[in-house]
Amino acid sequence: MLIKVILLIITVIFFALNMGGSGIAPSFAAAYGAKLISREKAAVLFGLFVILGAFTLGNRVAKTLSSGFFARQFFTPEVALIILLSAALSLFVANWLKVPQSTSWVTVTATLGAALHFNSFNWLTTTRMVGLWFMLPLIGFVLTYFFFRAIYPPRQANFWFYEKAHAWKERIHYIALASSCYVAFAIGSNNVANAVGPLSGANLIPPLLGFALISPLFGLGGWLIRDRTMKTIGKEIVPLGLITSSLVSVITASLLIVASVLGFPQSLVQLNALAIMAVGTIKHAHVLAAGERAVQKTFLVWLVAPIFSGILSFLLLSLLKA
Repeated sequence: MLIKVILLIITVIFFALNMGGSGIAPSFAAAYGAKLISREKAAVLFGLFVILGAFTLGNRVAKTLSSGFFARQFFTPEVALIILLSAALSLFVANWLKVPQSTSWVTVTATLGAALHFNSFNWLTTTRMVGLWFMLPLIGFVLTYFFFRAIYPPRQANFWFYEKAHAWKERIHYIALASSCYVAFAIGSNNVANAVGPLSGANLIPPLLGFALISPLFGLGGWLIRDRTMKTIGKEIVPLGLITSSLVSVITASLLIVASVLGFPQSLVQLNALAIMAVGTIKHAHVLAAGERAVQKTFLVWLVAPIFSGILSFLLLSLLKA
């Protein structure tokens, strides 16, 4: 039993660090790409606002992950360990490949792998969640495209905007930084539950204590792994200016908070990347084309990592039963 507890603790720490490493990219990569903030300062602010978001809105998502996908009677400490281990390994591979991956996708698919193993699958919750997974990124793309198209390219109809932007240059710096912090808050409201939910489901720890122990690890992970993921979204796909980065951050974070209020795990990575790609289709189509290999690599990892997480969870549980 002691060995299982030690393995669970190590897995949770490993998972939380990798979630922080993946989450800092959609939070601060745009601001970093615009040279507004250093990677070190971004990691500190990221950690602080993740903690705030977790304690404010994280409980509903944790509840869904602890009891929304399969019957709680099957949620033992061993099952929690396998779910978290499967998700953590999948996320680690994505970070190693320098591709920000959805912590929600790998956690949920690992949980669904367990649900299939126990033949206790909540189709209603899963269908609603998958619907949001596809709908919210598309909404983010459309909103970003619509608002950015209104201000770019410069023309007579929007010339007033550029006059204001020039006059408010210093204020825009603060707005961009605040929007990055807003994204970190949204991550805390949703993604910390990916680690807390399985632990709560197995009755190992109450949600609030879980948030207190796990949230700080996001900031540490963001500091340790920041170099590998921030450059992919912030520079390789499309470079962003301060106004653009703020627009992307506000739209994606707001959509993630909507998912948190509804109690569903949601991917900020996909929300953020689709919004950035919307900018790329308008502002720098040639830059987006130049980053085509990075885009293809990103989509491939998004597809493979969650599938791997679900299959690994199912297989490990089958081996444990054997």
